[in-house]
Amino acid sequence: MNNKNKSLFSEFSPVTKQEWMEKVTIDLKGDDFNRKLVWKNLSKIDIQPFYNVEDCIAYLKNTGENSQSLINYRNINVTDAENGNKLGLKAIEEGINGLIFEIKENVSVAKLLDGIDLNQIAISFNLTSNEVAFATDFFAFVNEKLIALENLKGYFNTHLFSNYVTIGNFNSSDFDTISSLVNLAKKYPNYKAITVSGTEYLDSGANQVQEVAYTLNSLVFLIEKLTERKIEVQTIFNNLNFQLAIGSEYFVEIGKFRAFNNLLAEIASKYNVFEFSNTITAKTSVWSKSITDAHTNLLRATTEAMSAILGNVNGVLIDAYDKEFNEFSNFSSRIAGNISTILKEESYFGKVSNPVDGSYYIEEVTIKIAEKALELFKEIEIKGGFYTAFESEIIQQQIAEIRQEKIKLISQRRLPMVGVNKYPNLMETVDSALLSSGSIANSKVLKPRRASLEIEAVRKTTEEFVAKTSIRPTVELTSFGNLTMRKARAAFAYDFIGVSGYNVLQEKSFLSAIEAAQESAKSNSNVVVICSSDQDYDENAVSFVKAFRALNTDKVLLLAGAPANLSELTEVGLDGCVNMKSDVITTLSNIQKKIQKTIKS
Repeated sequence: MNNKNKSLFSEFSPVTKQEWMEKVTIDLKGDDFNRKLVWKNLSKIDIQPFYNVEDCIAYLKNTGENSQSLINYRNINVTDAENGNKLGLKAIEEGINGLIFEIKENVSVAKLLDGIDLNQIAISFNLTSNEVAFATDFFAFVNEKLIALENLKGYFNTHLFSNYVTIGNFNSSDFDTISSLVNLAKKYPNYKAITVSGTEYLDSGANQVQEVAYTLNSLVFLIEKLTERKIEVQTIFNNLNFQLAIGSEYFVEIGKFRAFNNLLAEIASKYNVFEFSNTITAKTSVWSKSITDAHTNLLRATTEAMSAILGNVNGVLIDAYDKEFNEFSNFSSRIAGNISTILKEESYFGKVSNPVDGSYYIEEVTIKIAEKALELFKEIEIKGGFYTAFESEIIQQQIAEIRQEKIKLISQRRLPMVGVNKYPNLMETVDSALLSSGSIANSKVLKPRRASLEIEAVRKTTEEFVAKTSIRPTVELTSFGNLTMRKARAAFAYDFIGVSGYNVLQEKSFLSAIEAAQESAKSNSNVVVICSSDQDYDENAVSFVKAFRALNTDKVLLLAGAPANLSELTEVGLDGCVNMKSDVITTLSNIQKKIQKTIKS
């Protein structure tokens, strides 16, 4: 036999899925496989830990094509034509190939677009008033410049659905406006006159299935209104631009965009439309961003952009990392634009045709999202369609349920957010004015928001207290006993309580529990956390608390772990525990309340 032609793994027999399962079962030592290893996504999708050739995945069709000419958008707030033009040219110089102008009042189109090559740069507009007049001027300018018809790219966004779901404003004349825009844009096949936004759903706490379903429900409602105005269905589909948010669940987001493309084709086929040329613009989400440790937003934006590009979108809009608390910044805008450029030019995103096709994991996620979203889509249609469902607050209630579940998981640290509920930056100080006081519920409309608002409110309480008293409370990690466990629990407590913004000191170890109690009771700290092993707690925790309280009754005294004799410890003076089951918001709020009582201005 010619060894040169021998397969590298020919000496190894194939491993069946059953053999893998048998090995996993042994390693789990009796624990439940589904509970331990199957990931249950908040879109109610169960994702398996491994796949092999025995998993026969029936691939979906019409999941989109990876864009070979990805549009990297930058949003520009136009205060006047000259300034808008200046910012636009600067963006192009920095590598941006798509501009979105926020138009709030009449400006000169010629001055705004002076020097911008519309054959190369995609130009889009967010319009809030005088939409038809502005569009008329825009196309007159385009005709004057003799732009090739197929080269003009971009879209109009009149915020039709965005305003409705977030403010409650609905005016039937808005559909007349869109009809006029469609007629004005009919000569330009790649310019989209209709934008349907779904970002508000995900940014209000919805899951991926809800975002896809409700966006498609709103499309059906739009088609009904525009066909009443004699706009052909084929024309509607050819003029569609969808704007969807990008969440932080990397692979699920890839599947979401692919599932959206599939379902859009399914809906189009019901209208006997089989070929059309819509676009999808993906925007980094507000929900996943934070004010604390804000530079982490750069990492979030990067993975979100990767998800969208691999999910086959046409363009991405990446917000600046400090957008949530800063005005326009040259540096942060430049960095945001560079993310997409680096992914495209250095990581070759958009240069490989559909790189995720055939991945069992992503294909199954795509199928499951499509199935769940179609089911929800039909449910809303049966209940009267998008408008009726929103007016009766069905959509808002469904999103509220998922939002509360997400907030609960964040507060329990089961849904980690770096710099928010895990791995806080203890070197950072934050202006209390930037932090939220918490969420304000309104069942009638959606409120795009950060997921971190409730935890921000805890941090805001700390920063306001520091500003008032000039004292930043200090936390002391006092350990004794078993070396491994005391180190582990001290590290956990450091991370957990650091979310509060308090000054958390490094672990201080003692030879005995009594010595640890006496020294920490006399120190200048405001909070003391006992760190040791369960065995040491059984033997010494009660005597520690008694010795501590004999010297100090004011300090907050906590224990890292879940002791078996908690009720006894509470009776002798322990204030509480911090462990894997502790709720961040509840625990830290209780600490703050006691500190506020014991520390005087």
